[in-house]
Amino acid sequence: MSTDAAIMVRRNLKHTVRNPIAVFNAILLPIVLMLMFVYVIGGAFDVGVDYVDYSTPGMILLAITYGLSATALAVNSDMTKGVINRFKVMDISRGAVLTGHVVGSVLRTIIAIAAIIGTAFLLGFRSSAGFVDWLGVVGFSLLVSIAFSWLTVGLGLAAKSPESAGMAVVPLIMLPFLSSAIVPADEMGTGVRQFAEYQPFTPIIEALRGLLAGAPEAGDVIPALAWTVDLALVGYLWSISTFTKRA
Repeated sequence: MSTDAAIMVRRNLKHTVRNPIAVFNAILLPIVLMLMFVYVIGGAFDVGVDYVDYSTPGMILLAITYGLSATALAVNSDMTKGVINRFKVMDISRGAVLTGHVVGSVLRTIIAIAAIIGTAFLLGFRSSAGFVDWLGVVGFSLLVSIAFSWLTVGLGLAAKSPESAGMAVVPLIMLPFLSSAIVPADEMGTGVRQFAEYQPFTPIIEALRGLLAGAPEAGDVIPALAWTVDLALVGYLWSISTFTKRA
């Protein structure tokens, strides 16, 4: 990472620490949701295993998506309040500005995922994953976080105001609830079931579920990787294009 990008990452992390709402949404809210689903709602679902074991992969994805609004707002604020214009007259790489937002988002997500996994173990989560499987969980989670961070940076750059930037990431936050994160897609009603099966979040969650169970299946891992790489590429190209036009 370049010196400019490192400076931008430090700047974004300082802004996050000073924003308690961002910290709550990114780290604490997923934990609250996990406690609610495991202790309050989980008993109503027959998923064939302990509900905490079933729900943990979905909660990891929720931990990734719930921190995205802070990234979108920060990117849009830099764009609409003239911060980018100030950077333009300084000896700072333009790419470092976007890289700083992405890396800051990923670092925030790593903390959120670690908190979710730690909470899951405290709630009784048990995994049959071996060392290689856990490496797969970590690597795949990072890849997903990078992909959605770039997509969110694109959304933040394209939005005309901080309010619209915050609204733009709502679909990314809500889509996990219409996937196999909370309940198996097979138990959903007609229409919703088909949507859950063919949207990107379900194969990503199923790939994580297989890795955590120590039995990843190619039928889940390959589509999940394909979706993630495609989203990362779209987000990156969109962000670079939009930043070049607007800056």
